[in-house]
Amino acid sequence: MKSHSTTILTVRRNGKVAIGGDGQVTLGNSIMKSDANKIRKLLEGKVITGFAGSTADAFALLERFEAKLKDYPSNIPRAATELAKEWRTDRALRRLEAMMIVVDPASTLLLSGNGDVIVPSDGVLAIGSGGNYAMAAAKALLAQSDLSATEIVRESLKIASEIDIYTNSNIVIEELNEPSFSPH
Repeated sequence: MKSHSTTILTVRRNGKVAIGGDGQVTLGNSIMKSDANKIRKLLEGKVITGFAGSTADAFALLERFEAKLKDYPSNIPRAATELAKEWRTDRALRRLEAMMIVVDPASTLLLSGNGDVIVPSDGVLAIGSGGNYAMAAAKALLAQSDLSATEIVRESLKIASEIDIYTNSNIVIEELNEPSFSPH
């Protein structure tokens, strides 16, 4: 029986990055949990991840990513790339059915089960069963509103929850400030 378990969305706007996810976990035709938290802070709150897919696989992936962060704490893209390489070459990891979005103040990354590390050109990424709905809503809200990153994530996930049966409106959102660069 296949489990469906989430929608994760991240948006960058006006010096902030927000990432959020819904709380529904579904097994077959049944809702098994409505308040799961699929957003995790890592590296003392400097990095936030959101995951979709098989829960056990997502946690295994999260643990490995956390280990890579300890190896490369100031270089999130490098930690993600090292994990992606391991994911592609390790026989057990290749079987994991999960995806992860990783954000820090400067980076937005998608890690896929194919060993991909994808950086969006517009700061918007979504994964999970309602990901396409949430991403479409976020892109429209970015273009046609003055909402903050957090507000866009909340509204977009709410819209996805009204369309996708595997997404609910129990939404958890975390936010980070982007680095401010001062001229030398």
